[in-house]
Order: sequence, then C-alpha cells, then structure tokens
Amino acid sequence: MTAIARTGTGWRGLAALVCGALAAGGLTAAGVSALGPGAAEASSHREAPLISGQPQYDNTDVYAFVSPDKPDTTTLVANWIPFEEPAGGPNFYLYPEDAQYDIHVDSDGDAQGDLIYRWTFDTKVKNKDTFLYNTDQVTSLDDPDLNITQTYDIDLLKLDDQKIVSTKKIADDLPVAPSNVGKASMPDYKKLRDQAVRQVSGGGTSYVGQADDPFFLDLRVFDLLYGGNLSEVGRDTLKGYNVNTVALQVPSADLRKSAAQPTVGIWSTTQRKNAKGDWTQVSRLGNPLVNEVVVPLRDKDRFNASSPWKDADFLKYVQRPELARLLEKIYGIKAADEPRKDLVSVFLTGVKGLNQPPGVRPAEALRLNTSVKPSADPKRLGVLDGDNAGFPNGRRLTDDVVDIELQAVAGELVGNKNDLGDAVNANDQAFGGTFPYLALPTAGSRGPLAGKGGQDGKDSASGSSARDALVGGSFERATPADGTDDAVLIGSAAAGAAGVLLVGLGLLWWRRRGRAT
Repeated sequence: MTAIARTGTGWRGLAALVCGALAAGGLTAAGVSALGPGAAEASSHREAPLISGQPQYDNTDVYAFVSPDKPDTTTLVANWIPFEEPAGGPNFYLYPEDAQYDIHVDSDGDAQGDLIYRWTFDTKVKNKDTFLYNTDQVTSLDDPDLNITQTYDIDLLKLDDQKIVSTKKIADDLPVAPSNVGKASMPDYKKLRDQAVRQVSGGGTSYVGQADDPFFLDLRVFDLLYGGNLSEVGRDTLKGYNVNTVALQVPSADLRKSAAQPTVGIWSTTQRKNAKGDWTQVSRLGNPLVNEVVVPLRDKDRFNASSPWKDADFLKYVQRPELARLLEKIYGIKAADEPRKDLVSVFLTGVKGLNQPPGVRPAEALRLNTSVKPSADPKRLGVLDGDNAGFPNGRRLTDDVVDIELQAVAGELVGNKNDLGDAVNANDQAFGGTFPYLALPTAGSRGPLAGKGGQDGKDSASGSSARDALVGGSFERATPADGTDDAVLIGSAAAGAAGVLLVGLGLLWWRRRGRAT
C-alpha cells in the first residue's frame, strides 16, 4: 500500500513538473503565435461540427451562372478545402482519392437529381525519397520536377427516380493544376492554369486546380453580428486564402428539361468511403450560408448527410429564422411576420416568375433560369437591385450574397427596407472574363527573392545580404510592422529549451526515486 501511494505521488510530481516545463515553453510560444496570423475559425467555410475536421471533403461554395461570354452555356463551380494557407507546404493541397466530388442537377424541380457530374482523383509521386512537392522550377504540368501530380475523371450519371440509369465518362485522366507553391517554384502559374483548362466530351470545358477563394465577406458576423454595433465590418476575412476548385462549362441545353422549362436546381455533395468501403455523403451545399446561419447546431451534421428530397425536415428554420430575431434584438430591426414565405422562395422554391419551376418541391438548391441572359453591367446585389441574372437566380462570382441575404432576412422582400451589409462589396482580386473566370491562387511565396549578394540580395531593412544568413552570419533588421521582435522569438526558444531540460531532470529524479523505493 505504501509503495503504491509513493508511486502515485511520484507520478503526480512528475506530471506537475512536465506540465510546468511545457508551460514554460508554451506560454512564450503562445505569445509569439498571437502576434502572427491565427487559425481561421469561420463558420462560413466550416459549417458543421463533423465536416470542420475533414477539410478535403468540406465543400465551401457552389456557383452556377449563364456564362457571360458564351450565353448558350452554363458554368458550374464548386470549391473545397476552406482556408488554404498559400504557404502550407510541404504537404500542399491535394484532392482526396477516397472521395467523390459531385455536382447535382435537378431539371424539373422535384428535388431529385436528374444528372450528376462526378469528379474522382488519382495521385502519383515520382520520388518518395524527398519531402519536396517540386524538386526544381515547374514550367509545365508535365514537368519532371513536379514531384506530386494528380489527374481526374469526370463521369456523367443520368438518374430516374433517384436511381442511376446510365453512366458516361466525359473526362479521362486530365491533369489537375498544382498548388501555387511560389514564384521561385512556379514563375508563371497562369501558364500552368491555362494548360489545365481542357475540353471534355459533349462540347464542355473543364478546369480542376487551385484558385483564389472567390467568396468575399467579413466573417466577424459571428462576433455578435459585427460587434453588436456594426463596428466590425469592412475586412475581407478570406483575402489571401485559396481553395481547391472544380469548374465545368457545358451547353445549357444539356442541363435543362426543355426550352419551355429552363430552370434547374444545383447543389453539390462529397461522398467518402467509410470503414466498410461503402460511399457515405459527408458534405452538402447549395445556397450560400444556409447550413451556417439557418440550420441550428443540432441538425447541421444531419443536413450535410441529407438529400434535398427530405428538406421539409428543415423548413421550420427557414420560416422562422433565428438570424431575424437576432437582428431585432441587437439592432432593433423589427423582424418580419412569420412564417417567412419570402425566405422560402429565396432558399427553397425559387422566385415565382423568375426561377421557380412549375410544381416545385421545396428544396435547398441554387435555382438558375438558364434562359435569362447575362447582364452587360452586373449588379452586386443581383435581383434586389433589378439584375435578374444574379443571386438568387443562380450565383455569379461577383454576387454579394452576404449583403443580399442579410437584407432579405431583415425583410427587404416584404417591405422592411434596409441597407444591411458587411462593407465588403467585391473580391480582393478581379475575376477573369473567360472560363474558368476565377482569380489565380495566391502564391505560397510572393515577396522579393533573395539575391546572390550585393545590391540585389540586400535585406530591405538593413542593407545586409539575405544570403549571409545561410552561412552562419546574421544581420540586423527593423522590427516588422506587425510588432514581432527577435527578442520574443529568442525568449520562446530559450523557454522551450528550459522546458526540455526540466523534463529530462524530472525523469531522472523520478527513476532514481523509484529505484530507492
């Protein structure tokens, strides 16, 4: 009994010492990390508890719009992997091989998919004896120095009564554009992106690869709706982050039921193999921000695993939105009368006379009337500003969906006129005028490169050669604008070393005490 008691005390003493040692290094390290970019915790791209831990399978946004330069076609875009830090090497952002990325098309408004475009991926590694993503400068997609490459297939599935009746491969072994490592590794990323734009069977065009995240908004909405007094607006929280995207441009006639019924419903899902080897749906997304700010915590994971056919289960959350009550409580904006039929048309059925199919079954999907021609002068507020080619008639890259949805929830469509918004009205990078329209991804390194010495290699702060650091030298530099300082870094390193030493001494003490006992 005594020996057990002593052993327990020893363990407690050791645990306390280890915790103290870790704290000694950890507190200073935490101070350093607090000065730099923090981990992103935004619900917009991490909409449900389970999927937030599986970023490769997390669908962030869906876009569907009549192509502005080819109005007889429709462009479909779906993005995955939220908050891709551009410098996130050496393991950059790969598409998962154990997933199916699907874009569903409902051609008749019955909340059942009639078509599925399905992307699957394959990965190849040339040299597994290196940690490098690329072993030298990459100038083409088939460059031997691109160590890790991916290819993809697209299958077109046709369904009847939710059962697959035919499958056709429209893309086979096409190249994926790589993550944009940086200007030293990929001096002309646009060339790589252009090489990844490929034709597919049936007259379509495809791009799969990295892109700048096209969603623009201030995510501080989750801090009591922009600080409780609209003091926290105007910063594009997604600026500088990338996403993995799939983009497909196809003839609109391939999607719609007929010229007389041109409205389609669009949503995306991710399926992943479970432990039994069966495919399981783990993510779903149609309209922006629905699962994030309409569906409550209890049902978020269930929504991600569900089908639009069963969306009556979530109807009450649209008819009686929590956000409207919060706007009333925090800002005194009187909530519209419930049940909210106006929001049902925005999120579930489409707007009558614009993009509502006949006999529609309410379901959460983007509704796009493919017969509405692209606007010569697109308005960021879409239909609210008289631009019927914009959200909620589909979703263009330039549509300011946060402002549109905030104003709609506050009752804009039922007479409660308001100008709510997050003061972020456009993406930080301009979109292109041709497919795939997305902005190029932010590079992992994007500052000036270190030269070989002399004027070209001088550090801008001190005038010393940046390469001096590679041969054991050091140079003075000014404290960066973000306030970090070498003293803090040195303190962190010293505290960490002290922590390791304390752990070692603690283990030695404990072993000797154990022998004595």
